Amino acid sequence: MKIFAISDLHLSLTSPFDPERKETPAEGKPMSVFGTQWNNHMLRIEDAWKKTVSSGDVVLIAGDISWAMKPEEARYDLDFISHLPGRKIMIKGNHDLWWHSVGKIRKMLPDGIEVIQNDAVILPDLAVCGSRLWLLPSSSDFKKDDEPIYRRELIRMELSLKAAMGKPVIAMTHFMPIGEKGERNEVIDLFRDYHVKKAVYGHLHDKSHAIAVEGEKHGISFYLTSADYISFCPRLIAELDEDQKMF
Repeated sequence: MKIFAISDLHLSLTSPFDPERKETPAEGKPMSVFGTQWNNHMLRIEDAWKKTVSSGDVVLIAGDISWAMKPEEARYDLDFISHLPGRKIMIKGNHDLWWHSVGKIRKMLPDGIEVIQNDAVILPDLAVCGSRLWLLPSSSDFKKDDEPIYRRELIRMELSLKAAMGKPVIAMTHFMPIGEKGERNEVIDLFRDYHVKKAVYGHLHDKSHAIAVEGEKHGISFYLTSADYISFCPRLIAELDEDQKMF
């Protein structure tokens, strides 16, 4: 089994997705307004995903899934994700305004999709934990009003990590969990306390890619998985061997 990750799908389907349809699907907010790299991004994601991911694999989706404002408006976007191969595990991003009550969201999810909020998904010999997080206090954009949101997200992250039951963890956040210079912080301390081995995140686009921290820091491997950063193709994060051990 392989574990992939991608984030920032930014879907906005306004009608049911037909996998056999060849033209660009009808979207309420085409991402091409953010640059030519986003042209036909939905069909590019579908094509790359199907070439990369098998039915027995897992795909982590680190937030900013849909532009919808209400759960019922996100149904076409969720159906699109559902028809793609693999087991999908998602967290909320800062633009996922349709994600209100997690109980309501879980009732409407199509087959093959799971969400994490204050809990974890247990896989063979490892757990997937996650939280949206927020701007870090070390960010130059961090303001006084960000403090309570950041503190709340820390609590949610620890609740999720506690649900891992001591297993090795792949942590999934929307905001980058490590400082821009690779410095430790409260999030990293939590990760180290709860056996996080790998951390995937999104949120960064275009020129912000330059501040991304990747590779091993503080004993944890970090991966930026914003769709435009990884050429709209799910990124391989880990594999499980025949004994279901992560490598």
